Amino acid sequence: MLKHLIVLASAAALAACGSNGGGSGGSSSQIKVVGSSTVYPFAKAVAEDFQRANAGTGVIVESTGTGAGIKLFCGGVGSQYPDLVNASRQLKVSEYEACAKAGAKQIIEVPIGIDGLTLIEANSAQPMKLTVRDVYAAIAANPFGKPNSAKTWKDVNPALPAVAIRVMGPPPTSGTRDSLAELILTKGCESDPAMKALKKADEAKHKDICTKVREDGAFVEAGENDNLLVNKVAADPGTLGVLGYSFLAENADKVRAVQLGGVDPTSETISNLTYPGARKLYVYAKAEHIQAKPLIRQYIAAFAKAWGKGGSLERLGLVPLHDADAAVAAKQAAELKPLDPATLK
Repeated sequence: MLKHLIVLASAAALAACGSNGGGSGGSSSQIKVVGSSTVYPFAKAVAEDFQRANAGTGVIVESTGTGAGIKLFCGGVGSQYPDLVNASRQLKVSEYEACAKAGAKQIIEVPIGIDGLTLIEANSAQPMKLTVRDVYAAIAANPFGKPNSAKTWKDVNPALPAVAIRVMGPPPTSGTRDSLAELILTKGCESDPAMKALKKADEAKHKDICTKVREDGAFVEAGENDNLLVNKVAADPGTLGVLGYSFLAENADKVRAVQLGGVDPTSETISNLTYPGARKLYVYAKAEHIQAKPLIRQYIAAFAKAWGKGGSLERLGLVPLHDADAAVAAKQAAELKPLDPATLK
């Protein structure tokens, strides 16, 4: 698994890395963050600004993917465990329970903005316009309960070109993969009323039919390095990629978005959630670590200052939350109340 690592720390903070910060992850002057490759550029930017404004502190931000990051985060409480985890989806009930079992019993959830799960193609490719049903029928292992034999997009939908199906996407450890399953594949699957009814009759079978992807080369796991995925798609017209909107925005010279359900991903369509792939992004922290390391509270406050309309993160491609959600997020960033597990799925 490819990882990007940014270490933003003074020599003194790095030297103290191995010390126990009173039960928190690392010394009291150092913060360790893991998680989503989608959130990584935003967390990196906040870390850089935070480091400049707080001499003598250190922030380590590592891109591990959401699932792998949460596993590290929920490993326990103490110097060997991360203080925060970035996520491109909400924490799962099972993950919350794993955290609690390991001693992290007060998890704090802070939504930081909205991203659009985006399908991209090379600028030189024949433009594609797809629906969530098209995408599902193309890359699901058993669309609508039958083995997938489609070779081209025309096999999926007669109105589409006879271009070979090849989609590069995230691995199972990625929150982007979970979002692909929830926002695109399941919605495409449930365009068939029988599949929608199946969820009530047999939830496990529904999940298998609706979210399992092909393993015959039509869908290719491209790892956690989104910049590498962009370059591969740009170099291979006809191949599609799946990644966050922020990466599309910064690579417009190489790739463009594939219209989905008649809607293009833009700041407006993602912000108002009319784009089918719109999703919230999160940062999670442990109250146990914050009690021993108040610096975490300051770091989250720095995130909150950067995520609003006109803020530095919007310029990097993060779509700000709408007014009501933005007010809730700002209040949560200030109060840092532990989440209620009843709100999780």
